[in-house]
Amino acid sequence: MFTVLTCITEQHNLSLVGLAGLICFLASHCAMVLLDRAMSSGGAARWIWMLTAGAAGGFGIWATHFVAMLAYDPGVVVGYHPGLTLVSLLVAIVATTGAVAAKIAYGRWAANIGAGVLFGAGIGSMHFTGMLAIESPGEIAWDRRFVAASIVLGIAVSIAAFRFASRGRRSLLARFAPALLLTLGVVALHFTAMAGVTVTPGFAALDPATLLSPDVMVVTIAAVTFSLLAAGFAAAIFAVRSEAKAARAERNFKLLVQGVTDYAICTLDPNGKVSNWNAGAERAKGYSADDIVGKDFSLFYSEEDRRNGLPQRALKTARREGRFETQGWRYRKDGSSFWAHVVIDAIHDESGALIGFAKITKDNSKQKADADRIKEVTHNLDVALQNMGQGICLFDGDERLVLCNKRYLEIFRFPEGSVRPGMGYRQMVEIGYAANTEDAAEAAAGAEAHYTRNMALIRGGAGSAVHKYPSGKSLQQNVNMLPNGGWVITFEDITDRLKSEEQVAFLAKHDALTGLPNRLHFGERVSEELMVAERVRGKVAVVGIDLDKFKEVNDQHGHGTGDMVLVELTRRLAEVQQEGEFVARFGGDEFAAIKRFDELSVLHDFITRLEGALGGSVSVDGFEIKTGASLGVAIYPGDAESVDGLLANADLAMYRAKQSLLEKVCFYEAAMDETARHRRALANDLWASIHRNELHLHYQVHKSVRTGEITGYEVLLRWRHHARGNIPPMDFIGLAEECGAILPIGEWVLREACREAARWNNNHKIAVNLSPVQLGHADMATVIAGILSETGLNPRRLEIEITESSIIVDKEKALRTMRAIKALGVSIAIDDFGTGYSSLETLRSFPFDKIKLDKSFMAEVETSPQSKAIVRAILALGRSLEVPVLAEGVETQAQLDTLCEEQCDEAQGYLLGKPQAMGEAVLGKAA
Repeated sequence: MFTVLTCITEQHNLSLVGLAGLICFLASHCAMVLLDRAMSSGGAARWIWMLTAGAAGGFGIWATHFVAMLAYDPGVVVGYHPGLTLVSLLVAIVATTGAVAAKIAYGRWAANIGAGVLFGAGIGSMHFTGMLAIESPGEIAWDRRFVAASIVLGIAVSIAAFRFASRGRRSLLARFAPALLLTLGVVALHFTAMAGVTVTPGFAALDPATLLSPDVMVVTIAAVTFSLLAAGFAAAIFAVRSEAKAARAERNFKLLVQGVTDYAICTLDPNGKVSNWNAGAERAKGYSADDIVGKDFSLFYSEEDRRNGLPQRALKTARREGRFETQGWRYRKDGSSFWAHVVIDAIHDESGALIGFAKITKDNSKQKADADRIKEVTHNLDVALQNMGQGICLFDGDERLVLCNKRYLEIFRFPEGSVRPGMGYRQMVEIGYAANTEDAAEAAAGAEAHYTRNMALIRGGAGSAVHKYPSGKSLQQNVNMLPNGGWVITFEDITDRLKSEEQVAFLAKHDALTGLPNRLHFGERVSEELMVAERVRGKVAVVGIDLDKFKEVNDQHGHGTGDMVLVELTRRLAEVQQEGEFVARFGGDEFAAIKRFDELSVLHDFITRLEGALGGSVSVDGFEIKTGASLGVAIYPGDAESVDGLLANADLAMYRAKQSLLEKVCFYEAAMDETARHRRALANDLWASIHRNELHLHYQVHKSVRTGEITGYEVLLRWRHHARGNIPPMDFIGLAEECGAILPIGEWVLREACREAARWNNNHKIAVNLSPVQLGHADMATVIAGILSETGLNPRRLEIEITESSIIVDKEKALRTMRAIKALGVSIAIDDFGTGYSSLETLRSFPFDKIKLDKSFMAEVETSPQSKAIVRAILALGRSLEVPVLAEGVETQAQLDTLCEEQCDEAQGYLLGKPQAMGEAVLGKAA
């Protein structure tokens, strides 16, 4: 053993020894892998694998021997004879092939021994034949003990290696054990034999031309060996994978056929009889294998299909072409149908004879239903696309048209048939311009400019753009880019919409009726004028304008006539306007104007022109309507320095002008602002007057003119202010109507009067005035019914007094309310008759129970024949309508006598009784 180790370490190149060992292991492992493939194969494949194993393994073992020999240093220059070297290679290949054949051919023990003996003896023969190929200037002597030992070791270890070959291997060590043992046997044989070699140097010269170079042999043998072994390993690996794949495919196919439930798979004999049936077929068609095997597959067709020979034609097609595929209705055992996708494949044996058919059926009922729905939806989308109001196009990434709708062709007036899918965008633009432009050069230039501009917008990501054309047409273009570089583009004709938007923008700052600027626009203009005036140290006048008695024009002639008057006055204002002057309408009969000036004479000229335009008369439908206006002027910077301040102060001045009998133009004064603040404070106190218990009621008696008996009382409201004392009704009633406080105050008056009257020990009526605001903004019938129920007052003791102005605004609503009040048992009187309109139509249309003659007629009845005639006429009217008349304001006996002569029914006034609180003493006296 020590001699062998000394031989290895001292007489060999260890690097080449290592290379030899690696080659030996790889060759041994390759041989064992290929042996395994040969043992698991049969027929010609076994012979191929066996020969491949012998060639690859033998060549590798031979390479191991000669690399190890090249690593040996005998102390003299050596070479190798080519002929004997090749003989040793053949010996190695034959020995390895014989060992593989013995392992395959014999039983377990005999195979291992036979293979081991053949391999060990063959490798030994290869070794010593190779030694004979050495040419050196000396003699080689062998120690027979080492030679015998090497052969014995080689055979013994080889038998062990073949014993472990082709066995089930689960661990890595067990997998490589045969190759390791075979490598050990070859190495042991080689180095044991080499330990017994003695080289005696000689003096004979060698012919280099007849020898192989050791260096060349190392490189050549290593390269060829590794290539051959790699090829062997590759062949084995591919074979293993191919067999594994085939096995998996076969196993999966069996599982698929037997386990698939979504597909009906069956086999047919050449005559169309069912010979095999899987679970999917049973599930899909309802037949069990016992039900269907041996029967004709035409059972799955309808009777009509069978009469038309469809099953036979299907088999004929499959027999002729090798495959038949179709879709159609098929039927289950229970008679129900399903939409089937059917494939029939012809099956032939190795000789090409038809042995049957494989039939696969898939239930595609859901897919057909989905496809039908998609088809319907697609059709509907096509219809919608062709009939939508927008033009739409789809282009691909190469700027080629995919689709477009009819509206797109109409918008750009393309000639019929000139646009088709696949055309380039540039070409389409050129066609469009050529079709709509007479001059060819102009059309070409326009098309080029349009294409360049629009493609820049599209590629630049501009999602929307508006194109305006000389014809006046405006198109809205919207682009959505697609991931593939294409785009969807829509065109909408927005000509009318833009005009509408411009009109809306105009109306946002202008009055719809007159076209004058509105309050918003006026405020912006005032702001601009103030900034200019501040820079140039000028002045700005804001003029508030309110038409006189314009409400009467609407009430007497209708709103249509009022609108015509406004339009005519607007025209006149436009005629007198000069540069830099600005007039606006705020609404109704309210206007405003602005003038920047330096001299007061310029402002007075402006105001005079405004007065002249607004005064005079307007002829409408044969009527001459007198017009006029009240003007209020506020001047920047003296009166205010803000837009709101100037407008507010101009309004205050305008209201003072309306209240004046002589002045139609008033300039703002600080005292006017004080009056306005006083009025606002009074309005605030009015809202709190009920909670402060500052309100109380007085009553003025109604008496019969003929007998002098009391017929009732008019309820009058009084306000005792906590700081200012008693405030006359004329100072706060109108204010309460303006600020809205009349609603809670009026309800309080009605409730308090009913509560007090219910406690009286008589049945006299009470008359309560109803404000126009109450009648227009509340469900008075419901309010009155609730108060009567709450206080317990008999409805016949309550009389509601309303003025004609209360019902003139909305006659239909007023009539409904009055009828509902009368339905409660409450009577209704028309108050202040003879003033305002005093329309006979009003008396005819509304259910009044009493007419109250205004006190202004009684003040002049003694001195004015006209007033007396009017009183006589109204009393006669009342008698003819069978409606009693009550005269207000009777203060003298002569007035009462006149009423008596004219047969007036009732009277009211200081002569008969002053307003006072209804205490116990008064009640007793009245009774």
